[in-house]
Amino acid sequence: MPSPTLRDHDRDIMRLGLPALGALAADPLVSIVDTIFVGRLGVVPLAALGVNVAVFSLAFVLFNVLEYGTTPLVARAGGRGDHRAAGRTVIQALSVAALAGPLATLVLLTLARPIVDVMGATGELVDPALGYLRIRALAAPAVLVVTAGHGIFRGYLDTRTPLVVTLGLNLVNLVLDPLLIFGLGLGIEGAAIATVVAQWTGALWFLDLLLRRRRRDLGIELVIPRLSELIPFLRIGGVLALRTFALIGTMTLATAVATRVGTVEVAAHLVATEIWLFLALVVDALAVAGQALVARYRGAGDPASARAAADRLLVWGLRIGVGLAALFLALAPVLPSLFTPDIEVVAAILLVYPFIVFMQPLNAVVFVWDGVFLGAEDFRFLAAQMLLSGTAAGIVLLLVLPMGWGLIGVWWGMVTLMLVRALTLGWRYWRACPAA
Repeated sequence: MPSPTLRDHDRDIMRLGLPALGALAADPLVSIVDTIFVGRLGVVPLAALGVNVAVFSLAFVLFNVLEYGTTPLVARAGGRGDHRAAGRTVIQALSVAALAGPLATLVLLTLARPIVDVMGATGELVDPALGYLRIRALAAPAVLVVTAGHGIFRGYLDTRTPLVVTLGLNLVNLVLDPLLIFGLGLGIEGAAIATVVAQWTGALWFLDLLLRRRRRDLGIELVIPRLSELIPFLRIGGVLALRTFALIGTMTLATAVATRVGTVEVAAHLVATEIWLFLALVVDALAVAGQALVARYRGAGDPASARAAADRLLVWGLRIGVGLAALFLALAPVLPSLFTPDIEVVAAILLVYPFIVFMQPLNAVVFVWDGVFLGAEDFRFLAAQMLLSGTAAGIVLLLVLPMGWGLIGVWWGMVTLMLVRALTLGWRYWRACPAA
């Protein structure tokens, strides 16, 4: 079989990347829609939501193997034509989700007050933050199933199905948010209920597809895995959890520092972070393509094509990063006011908005490299470089309050995180072919 051409790589990137772009862009819309509606309730509810967004990002860090670990395992099995192995990975991922989801809910409910305290919420922030957390915790099992569903279908080189499911659950949230928040007067707790219902809708949808409608086509056998079969999967999960913990832990520390700077600042930080993550996840569509293609070529015993696809993805990433920077620079006069009418919060957002814009090309190459190394299953290196990056950023963040750097200092911490990631990932990529 002849090696794939540049045109072949571009076609594969488009086929996988465009639906993944839609799914990744739609995925944070649950939080963005909540932010827009809750922002109309005032600064305090918006700040309370910001605390919870950080908490739930960190709460599920241990289970990212359900997405990032599952994709290359399924894709590599498919590349070598072993459909039964791919099906076994599916059942293993869903089994981990079924076991860990209720445990996550129990931990969140039991430790709700200490969690809010650790995040720095005091005074009038405590009650709304607790109310949202205790309701949203009920979605934990559903979130893990949805996470597994994304990873599974990406491994089968199907990024359209996750897009459809993600759009569906976002539609549920979009309809329920104004109805519950304003129509029934439930405020921030209404936003939490809407999110719970939306996530369970997505989870049941994925389960129906995998265990009933498309089970035979995907080679999935309904056999409960033995614990010994889950141990290698969980071992990968431990390494990936360490990597993601360093990333999300840094983001959570940034929110905690912003909370201590002030209520206006943490509200502005929430909005700025939502925009920044939205843009990062748009570029991450290329990382999804990288995971799937690199793993598939490795499974087929073609590392040269894996490296060629990775090189092409980097070109795409840099171009898209520059384009996003230009687009959101043009949107600066209008975008922040869409999230909140509060003049002080808008002014604080505009203060850090240049960071959002000019980090886009840097973010783009980082996310592409991340996807390539995930596809190559170089999990230990990813964990090590993320720990180094998180430590560097953490040092900057811990200096913000004593040095009086304010919200700008928080965002210099974010720059440090991405810059160290770029340097370490780039060094590894050019030093040795990660797809070999």
